[in-house]
Amino acid sequence: MPDRLKVWDASEHLDGEDVIFAYMNAAMEDGDPALFAAALGDVARARGMTEIARKAGVSRESLYRALSNEGNPEFATILKVMNAMGLRMSVAPVEPALPPI
Repeated sequence: MPDRLKVWDASEHLDGEDVIFAYMNAAMEDGDPALFAAALGDVARARGMTEIARKAGVSRESLYRALSNEGNPEFATILKVMNAMGLRMSVAPVEPALPPI
């Protein structure tokens, strides 16, 4: 009998704030905007996409589409979703730091 494989869904493993923060920070450090948006979508699914969409003021369908692997959300959408989830971005110097201006 062939083995049945299940598609791995990150949202099923994002079960605590520390895990979510580490996941989002790793996605940000990768530097790929599409990966960051998809990771944000994973977190939104873990927390409840319908509620996040409502708080962000966007439809659930458009949020799924924007935060999918093929999505390309506007920065304003990213900020709305992060705010709805109680997350924020911060800026830190890249090592090695750039010389002062």
